[in-house]
Amino acid sequence: MAILVCGGAGYIGSHTVHVLIERGEKVVIVDNLQTGHVEAVNPAAIFYRGDIRNAAALEKIFTENQIEAVIHFAANSLVGESVTNPLKYFNNNVGGMQTLLEAMVKFGVDKIIFSSTAAVYGEPEKIPVTETAATNPTNPYGESKLIMEKIMRWVSRANGLKFVSLRYFNAAGALETGTLGEDHATETHLIPLILQVPLGRRDHITIFGDDYPTPDGTCLRDYVHVMDLASAHILALDYLRNGGSSEIFNLGNGRGFSVKEIIAAAEKVTGKKIKTEIGARRAGDPAQLIASSDKAKKILHWAPKFSSVEKIIEDAWNWHKNNPDGYKK
Repeated sequence: MAILVCGGAGYIGSHTVHVLIERGEKVVIVDNLQTGHVEAVNPAAIFYRGDIRNAAALEKIFTENQIEAVIHFAANSLVGESVTNPLKYFNNNVGGMQTLLEAMVKFGVDKIIFSSTAAVYGEPEKIPVTETAATNPTNPYGESKLIMEKIMRWVSRANGLKFVSLRYFNAAGALETGTLGEDHATETHLIPLILQVPLGRRDHITIFGDDYPTPDGTCLRDYVHVMDLASAHILALDYLRNGGSSEIFNLGNGRGFSVKEIIAAAEKVTGKKIKTEIGARRAGDPAQLIASSDKAKKILHWAPKFSSVEKIIEDAWNWHKNNPDGYKK
């Protein structure tokens, strides 16, 4: 039996495949390489270049392989782009989920682990954010992920599907060996953007607002190492294998780091001064976004191993300094 990883050539997907292969799982990857990289595909996995919205492509994969469970990462994930092009996000993210679930039901595959997001909460009323918090997305990306969760819930009731939805906060870091890392054509994540300054790729980093009601006036965010996210997917798989019921879990370190703290940590790790400029606040940026991961710790027995922000940045720096052009050599 094999695990089908949709989006296994992407950032979090490729790291999760690495852990699956290390523990001896048979892995099948499907990725259209729209944002993923063929260089990130694990050579020990079976790889199909295809789009999960293509029912015929999925039929071929499920027919040619004995699929036990699905881990689903395949989605567009740029918040800003989702606001300007919402139809792209509903077509790809929601449409992809529907076609994937139709194939799973057809072939009797009843376990799925879903890559969700803290964006489903919008601007939370209480910190830390628990899974019982209201879901009020402030952008089409978060809305699409919330719809995908709702579709799984209805299919679970109708067809006996069991799902685990993992709502991550800020994914960061890279594989310690530096052979896998973060490479986005349009980079929006803070840590890789900061590291572009010591790499000489940008002159400075802009801090969007320094007058928030936080200790140093800059936004607080919860950063979680990509390898800790990967391990959570493995624990979720084992949970479903052991008969666990459908559940939703937040994944974060449970501690917020400010933009200024992240910059200071990056200066310490790289040994280089990072120039900053203060810009205006961005619309929709909450002052704090911090997870409560108590539920994941209690039920999945998950705990972050790489909770130090310096360690997260160190692994990211190891990747970026040795691969300044990402996977392009």
